[in-house]
Amino acid sequence: MKVFDLRCAHDHTFEGWFGSEDDFVSQQDRGLVTCPICGDTAVTRLPSAPRLNLSGATARKPAVGTDDPARTKQQLQALWMKAVRRVLANTEDVGDRFAEEARRIHYDEAPERSIRGSATLEETQALAEEGIEVMPLPLPEGLKDTLQ
Repeated sequence: MKVFDLRCAHDHTFEGWFGSEDDFVSQQDRGLVTCPICGDTAVTRLPSAPRLNLSGATARKPAVGTDDPARTKQQLQALWMKAVRRVLANTEDVGDRFAEEARRIHYDEAPERSIRGSATLEETQALAEEGIEVMPLPLPEGLKDTLQ
């Protein structure tokens, strides 16, 4: 099993696990390697050092105030993914009926609940003009459908 550090054109970094380097190249050539954050297929492999297990060795901790920007970015991406998964787990997907269902809830024609779905820019603007608060949340392609 090969684990590669990858980055999309939007500068999101993530890991990819492949059976071999040839598997990675084959999947990338077929457009199957996508960013889990934004779904971008323009993914490149980052240089990485091999992992060495040295008995008794301990990792050095960075000095106070010298945070690694790459690590901070990865932590922010992880927090964002955690928030997206929480939204998915705690909302009802109403699909392209989002604007209609949001209005029904707002005007007490449907039970109050948390919903998600898709709406056009015009629908979103109309909802805002009616005083119905909505928030866009782009979902990575991998989270839109269940795996099983």
